[in-house]
Amino acid sequence: MARARTPRASWIDTGLQALATGGPEAVRIEVLAKDLGVTKGGFYGFFADRNDLLHAMLDTWEQRAAADVLAQLEYEAGDPISRALRARDLTFASDLFPIELAIREWSRRDPDVAQRLHRVDRQRIDLLREAIGTVCTDPIDVEARSSLAFYAAIGAHFATVDHGQLNSAQVDAASTALLFGGDDVS
Repeated sequence: MARARTPRASWIDTGLQALATGGPEAVRIEVLAKDLGVTKGGFYGFFADRNDLLHAMLDTWEQRAAADVLAQLEYEAGDPISRALRARDLTFASDLFPIELAIREWSRRDPDVAQRLHRVDRQRIDLLREAIGTVCTDPIDVEARSSLAFYAAIGAHFATVDHGQLNSAQVDAASTALLFGGDDVS
């Protein structure tokens, strides 16, 4: 009986996991084949070379991190603020965030990756501007709050803040109210 061919998506997903754990240098055809339990010959049925795989991985990340998130938001009902918070949860989910971090690091060394990241971040910040613009009228305030909300979404994964006796959920809710509240928040 003939053995089924390893799907293209499996190569990409395994490549994204290697990227998340070791950066772009860890994305090696031989290593991916070993992780998949196959020979590297099947790789060339889908990709011309390693660079072709890296581009496919970036395409997949961009689809999952931006296009799929925006499509999910269109499917779900809700006001702009709820949609922005839902986008944060989808974007920085535990399965996507390690890949996000690896791509952010990679973008520091590769202008093509930086350009893709910039495009995705622009979509994200536009969503925040739209949401915050519904409760805040000053353009500088909208931009500042959108930036801070974006920085907070990324930075929250690195911070280990001890709120002492204060309830962390209440502190998070107050932070959200400061960023997404109306013009009278101070």
